[in-house]
Amino acid sequence: MKLILKIIVIFFFTSGIYAREVGETEITTEDGIEVFQNEKFYLLKKNVKIESDTFKLDADDVKINFDQNLYDIIKINAKGNVNFYSQIHNLRGKGEKLKFNVKIENLKVEGLKSELFTENIQMFSDGFIEVDNLKGDFSLKGANSKLINESILIEAKSIDGIFSSSLDTMKITFLKVFDEEISYVKNNNTEMYAKKINFDNDISIIELIDNVTIIRNGEKITGDYGTLDTKNNSYKIKSKDQTKVKAIIQDNE
Repeated sequence: MKLILKIIVIFFFTSGIYAREVGETEITTEDGIEVFQNEKFYLLKKNVKIESDTFKLDADDVKINFDQNLYDIIKINAKGNVNFYSQIHNLRGKGEKLKFNVKIENLKVEGLKSELFTENIQMFSDGFIEVDNLKGDFSLKGANSKLINESILIEAKSIDGIFSSSLDTMKITFLKVFDEEISYVKNNNTEMYAKKINFDNDISIIELIDNVTIIRNGEKITGDYGTLDTKNNSYKIKSKDQTKVKAIIQDNE
């Protein structure tokens, strides 16, 4: 998919006032634009703002790769105080860096306190968040990585997933979660801890591997391996070798 834009460039030191018209993309920058025609990219420097009918981007500096001409954008790389919004996918985010390959629909946000929000999913990380719309997969890596939607909360240093439908209404079909210390997942009224957690939506099973704890309705059960059936609302935990499963049941009365 190519993003073809009609571009109007305005520098902050310009004395006149220009109002963007429908169909145009307005770019403002404090330090101008530098075009490398042979290499097919241009640089926007210092306090860059890009706004079109369906897309907004703020950043300290931006590099844009193009194909046939300046308007035929195929890649956007932004760094420094990045904030962006895409109306097409109802997608917004922020971070220290943004890498957006328009042609293959791959988007990556990097740096401390990175965020990426779709219509129904919120993603956070101090490492990076990457979404590939054509492949239908996403990845969160680094400290304080977190994914939230209407039914699940996940916290771990590594969260990989597959989604169906389009980017704006991501429906998660598979999840692979890992943290060498401990991963955390909350699904409705059930809290789960394990080093590795897998979720397969086709069979409605959450699989817990290594140092497992399930907390639910006053019950706390620990072991080495567990599964939660989200469809039948049931779960089980096993242990390896001679290690015993431990259950603690609280009387709430």
